[in-house]
Amino acid sequence: MGYSLLSLVEGNSLKTFGLAILLALIIYFRQSSLRSKGLTPLPGPKGLPIVGNLLQIPRARTWLKFTEWRKQYGDLIGLNFAGHDLIVIGNSKIAADLLDRRSAIYSDRPQNIVGHILTGNMVFGFSQHTDLWRTMRRGSQEALGPQITKKYYTMQKIEGLLLLDDIVKDPYNWDAHLKRASASLVVSVIYGVPPIRDYLDPVIVRANLFIDRITHAAMPGSFLVEYFTWMQHLPRWMSPWRRYAEDHFNRDSSMFEDLFGGVKKRLDAGDETPSVAADVIRDTKNLGMTDKQATWFAATLYATGTETTSGEVAWVIAAMILYPATMKKAQEEIDRVVGRGRLPNFLDYENLPYICAMVKEILRWRPIAPLTAPHRLCQDDVYDGFFIKKDTVCVVNVWALNHDRDVYGADADDFNPDRHLDSNGKLKPAVPDTHDESHHAFGFGRRICVGSHLSKNSIFIQIAFLLWAFDIKPGKDANGNIVLPDPMDGIGNGLIFRPPEFPCVITPRFPDVPSLVAEAKELHGYSD
Repeated sequence: MGYSLLSLVEGNSLKTFGLAILLALIIYFRQSSLRSKGLTPLPGPKGLPIVGNLLQIPRARTWLKFTEWRKQYGDLIGLNFAGHDLIVIGNSKIAADLLDRRSAIYSDRPQNIVGHILTGNMVFGFSQHTDLWRTMRRGSQEALGPQITKKYYTMQKIEGLLLLDDIVKDPYNWDAHLKRASASLVVSVIYGVPPIRDYLDPVIVRANLFIDRITHAAMPGSFLVEYFTWMQHLPRWMSPWRRYAEDHFNRDSSMFEDLFGGVKKRLDAGDETPSVAADVIRDTKNLGMTDKQATWFAATLYATGTETTSGEVAWVIAAMILYPATMKKAQEEIDRVVGRGRLPNFLDYENLPYICAMVKEILRWRPIAPLTAPHRLCQDDVYDGFFIKKDTVCVVNVWALNHDRDVYGADADDFNPDRHLDSNGKLKPAVPDTHDESHHAFGFGRRICVGSHLSKNSIFIQIAFLLWAFDIKPGKDANGNIVLPDPMDGIGNGLIFRPPEFPCVITPRFPDVPSLVAEAKELHGYSD
């Protein structure tokens, strides 16, 4: 398919030449028309005939290219992907003006052909403003609201405790332990199952592959059919993207139906373990979802929650190595409030402002999603003299917003929890236009992340547990040289950015750590 695109762009055929001339004329007359009305076309890099800026967008670390263009073109950049308009927002006020304050027209999703096939058009994160979207959105707010998520504190504490136990026994594989704890917690919260102790458990592996597929599909430019939409009318044998999406949808449906069906059976047997799926089943009549829709509603919530906690806590591990003074300051607070005779818990939350500031700062410094999932404008709009056409896709460069020196200071590129604290060591009021978060990691408007409260709670308790129990220092390579993690090095699929594995030395801070962890495990019924 790459070769066919190349021939389309570089070919000398009369048809290609004619299309290029037509596109150029359309752009010229459109811009002339805008100027005649006193409006200005959005600034941005000049593209190529037919494909526009499609070939100028790197697949990896796209946000860094957008940040580079921001310096050249400004906070609102106009791009064209093979005839499809896209704007990149690089300023918090513009993002709030459009996606929050004009959310009624900026909260739709672009047509995502592959994403809809992958999910049977039932993952409401992909869905456009339909009745089903409204039903699922309301259900998610009821299932994961700030007060409701408190009933999952015990699950979060147990997973944090099991994480400590895993690292005490096997500190070398700390990253795998983080991934296991995060995936296991979300499975427990959504489906009410006991902790999964093996990261290679088939449920976790299959569910994480599902997440990889849908985040990849959500990234602009992942599939050419999204821009050359005539390709969706090709027969199946000529459409590898269609076969890929349909085959995976069938397999993923079977997996999520088994998980959801298991909750039904346990409820019928009298099991009252709290879970999102159990709440949905009890309230199916009020929510108005079919069993199939409810199954995929639960799957959506799983997909939105798994990667955030493990990725952010992995960045915390990196930050503790790169900024050791912050680790020492956090440990001093934990020792003062909690002591060394017990583990931290959620009752300590109000008395651990520095740990709370760490949660805010890691979500600011290294957001797992440096770009928002695309929004779509559902009618023509004008902003600050710029014309924005109906159906324009809107992406916020969260990375640029979170590292804006005009907002966060000259050290915006550094990890510094103190920026969120006042002179008395208490949390400051939030930065404006951040939904009381002081960062933009959870998105905007009607598409803001529904799992943010659960995620923040998990990050808080895991940071508190890890820094109560361990010192974290840089590791060495095979030649004995100290290796520091690179804060600009990350891995991910489309919208996700997390650190690759790096060597580090994690050791108990005091001799009683292993025994206290073992005692707490046994208290919760998880003895070796």
